[in-house]
Amino acid sequence: MTSSPRQPTALRRSILILAFAVYLALLAWVVLWKLEVPWIGDAARLVRPIKLVPFVPSGDAGASTPIEMLINLVLFLPFGLFLGALAPSWTWVKAGAAALGASLVLETVQHLISTGSFDTTDLIVNTDGALIGWGVFALVRRAAGERTSVVMSRVCIAVSALALVAATAFVVSPLHYGPQRDIVVERSTSLP
Repeated sequence: MTSSPRQPTALRRSILILAFAVYLALLAWVVLWKLEVPWIGDAARLVRPIKLVPFVPSGDAGASTPIEMLINLVLFLPFGLFLGALAPSWTWVKAGAAALGASLVLETVQHLISTGSFDTTDLIVNTDGALIGWGVFALVRRAAGERTSVVMSRVCIAVSALALVAATAFVVSPLHYGPQRDIVVERSTSLP
C-alpha cells in the first residue's frame, strides 16, 4: 500500500509545528527566567519605569551591553526561520510584525512578573534577529527552489533539537546565569 503525497507533507508540518512549540517554550524560559526555576518577583506589584529610549542609558536604566544584544539577536533568529518554514507566503513585513508582537509579549510579561524590565532595545534587536532568520529563509528558498520546504523543515527541527540539548546541558551544569532577584529600580528620595 502506498501513501498519498499529502501524508508526508502533513507529517512534516506537524513535526515542524511541534519543533516550533519547543523553540517557543525554550525562548520564553530563557527570556523570562534565564533557564532557572520559574518564579514571580515581589516587585511584580510595584510600578516600575519602562525604558523607552533604545540603545542608550535612560532614567535609571543603563544601556544594553553588546553581548546582551548579540544574545537577543541569536535567540530570535530561529523565530524568522520557523516563520519562513511555516508561512512561506508571508512577506518580511508580516514576519517582522509577528516577531515584534512576540517580543512585545515577552517584554511585557517579564516586566509584569518582575523577572526583567521592559526595554525597547530588546524589541528592536529581537525583531532584527527574526528578520535575519527570515532573510536566511529567503536565501534558502532562492537556492533550494522546490526543496525549500524539506530543507527548512530539517533546519528548523535541528535548531530546536540543538536548543533543547543546549538548555538541558546548561540546566545540569554547575553554570547558572545568576541569582534570582526582583527587578526594582532604587530611587533616591532626597533632593539635591
